Amino acid sequence: MLALSFGALCLSVLAVAMGGGLRQGALIVWIALGALVLLDFFLSWRGRVAVEADFPKEMFVGSTGRLVLGAYHSPVGFGVRISWPRGLDGPGESGFEAYGDDGAVARIPMRAVRRGTWTIPHIWLRWPSRLQLLEFTPRVAVDLSIGVVPDIRPVQSGEITTKVKSTLYGVKENRIVGEGSEFNQLLEFVPGMDIRSIDWKRSARYRTLMAKDMQAERNHHVFVALDNGYLMREEIGGLPKIDHAVNAALAVAWAAAVGGDQVGLYAFDARPRVFTPPEPGRLAFARLRSRTAELEYATVESNHTLAMAELNARTPRRSLIVVFSDFVDTTTAELLVENVSVLAKRHVIIFVALRDPDLVKMVNAVPQSVDDVATLVSAGQLQSERQLVMEKLSRLGVTVIDSEPNAVSARLISTYLEIKARELI
Repeated sequence: MLALSFGALCLSVLAVAMGGGLRQGALIVWIALGALVLLDFFLSWRGRVAVEADFPKEMFVGSTGRLVLGAYHSPVGFGVRISWPRGLDGPGESGFEAYGDDGAVARIPMRAVRRGTWTIPHIWLRWPSRLQLLEFTPRVAVDLSIGVVPDIRPVQSGEITTKVKSTLYGVKENRIVGEGSEFNQLLEFVPGMDIRSIDWKRSARYRTLMAKDMQAERNHHVFVALDNGYLMREEIGGLPKIDHAVNAALAVAWAAAVGGDQVGLYAFDARPRVFTPPEPGRLAFARLRSRTAELEYATVESNHTLAMAELNARTPRRSLIVVFSDFVDTTTAELLVENVSVLAKRHVIIFVALRDPDLVKMVNAVPQSVDDVATLVSAGQLQSERQLVMEKLSRLGVTVIDSEPNAVSARLISTYLEIKARELI
């Protein structure tokens, strides 16, 4: 179209410059061009194009899915442009493939990157005219609504349940001394049992050797404390830290529910936001999943002093508290250490920090220029300061997990099982 317009313009200028009767020819050129455009329009316009959409109603954060668009009576060279909301990501433009006698289908990959309910109100279709003079880009209302929720695939797969049950209960029915401190039942002593399990007073009463069957105490309180400040919005591994933390928190919450403990939730940023008291069973897990899915992405700085003081006041019973948080400067780190140490005097604390894989790569990379050397020094200093904070927390009796996002859930569940087996709570 631009080439034809430029050609018509050149002819018009030439006709006007030559003067005389040729001036009338300039007008004829434009009339012919207009008639050709109108002809192309009527040959190519298909009216309102019907579009059908097939899409997942719900996606786990960090997972991928597919949006399938089907169009009938589709022109040649059909395409679509989508303006993705913040919680979803995908290609800006995609093409359609021929489908059936007179249809087309577009299979568009998409990825969930933020929790929440995200809507695609409309899309833009695109196709060229038959004479390639025009391009049609009508807007089509689709009103697609997709919910992005925390990732519970490890729970659904049964992986966590199998690991917890096999670790806590094993393959044998009886548990002897050293495997628990809570009395379960009295059994007749048989060869193979630990002699230390014999109850000599009851043995004298029954005139036969009787042994105590002990088991680990259950119904402990387990709290998941989520720092939802602006530092947790930093993206690592394609997701904000808070989403990695929520996924790991739900994994350990399910492990605690399977292990017979009661699970509660605590979320904070500049002030405490969510407090769910400990509850047992799968219903508690469903409630935790719902509350974590509703957590917004905060833009304020976390107040660890207020948050930890409030949590300490609300948990009079000795509990296992899993704290997900982060820091970037020494001032924030000192406040964090000071307030976590107050909690550690009464409770068993697991502090979980997410390690940035990109920072590790910077430290291990071989510098090629002066700028690379400066980057290496800065990254090394950040890593050293981070390690010092972790060591301070460890000396206070806090169990520290500094892990990359893809390994944090497994390490956290293993740590929970170890603490439970050692009966530290």
